Amino acid sequence: MRFRPCIDLHAGKVKQIVGATLRDDAATSPKINYTSSLPPSHYSSLYARDNLYGGHVIMLGPGNEDAAREALSAWPGGLQIGGGITDQNAAYWLDQGASHVIVTSHVFHDGLLDYARLERMRALVGRERLVLDLSCRFRRHDYYVVTDRWQKFTRVAVTREILAELSGYCDEFLVHAVDVEGQCMGVDPVLITLLAAFADVPVTYAGGVASMGDLVLVREAGRGKLDVTVGSALDIFGGTGLRYDEVVAFCDG
Repeated sequence: MRFRPCIDLHAGKVKQIVGATLRDDAATSPKINYTSSLPPSHYSSLYARDNLYGGHVIMLGPGNEDAAREALSAWPGGLQIGGGITDQNAAYWLDQGASHVIVTSHVFHDGLLDYARLERMRALVGRERLVLDLSCRFRRHDYYVVTDRWQKFTRVAVTREILAELSGYCDEFLVHAVDVEGQCMGVDPVLITLLAAFADVPVTYAGGVASMGDLVLVREAGRGKLDVTVGSALDIFGGTGLRYDEVVAFCDG
């Protein structure tokens, strides 16, 4: 299990936000757990020091392009980038130093998976540089992919079958458990078990990690097959549940 760190950007600053509270309406403020006084490059350099390849820079809305470029330039080839990625800007962000582009809403829209867009994106950047974000919420009996700042449900359920199918288009998956993300309330073991049943490409789980016990649960329920992201609980983001160095040591062990 690898630790995949994050640099979440909002209004040009490194922040930790409860993602489900983001809205298109600029008048509605999201719930912010932490705003860093340090530049994005500080975190990139920290992750580079510890060889934490495959972390992600996420642009949460507009106005984050300069901050994202700063983060990527501090560690070229070490970080992925997501947030508003389309076939119009994907190549640009790879040129800025991203190892991969992370795509959600561009290929999931109007409630469906647009295979034409997905195939075009794969042809444009290459399967080996594409990450599909399958962040999801539980409804009725299944987990469904959500888009547009996690506000809109699609009709695409996260199943072993869809994971197997989509693995032919991408290098890995990023999956936020949206119902617990940013809340430091514990992980979603049901989703973790579901994701662990699929292992054709790497899968990074994010959402709810608040303690070492949660990391143990991800490792055990995930049968060692899943990577993990930790955000608001980390001391480097103002959290009290986990020390950054402790997480790096645990995931390396």
